[in-house]
Amino acid sequence: MVLVEGFNKDWNVSWVHAWTVTNGIITQVKEYFNTSVTVTRFGDGGSIASSPGITSQPRASCQSVWQSKVSDNKSMPGLVLAL
Repeated sequence: MVLVEGFNKDWNVSWVHAWTVTNGIITQVKEYFNTSVTVTRFGDGGSIASSPGITSQPRASCQSVWQSKVSDNKSMPGLVLAL
């Protein structure tokens, strides 16, 4: 995934463009305007056992990879992109 963000002070607008690239080819493009974007990686965080002799349960992990910068501390809707 390729992410680009920008802000136009004259128009008071910010944007995030997200490209999905597969085998060197852009396969998807998304544009988000005046939105706070967080990219998060979801995955298997291993497993945890609650007590001896009990089957362990999978534990999901959630790691923030990137977050857009909000200009002038404006309040904006939020969006999470999952990898």
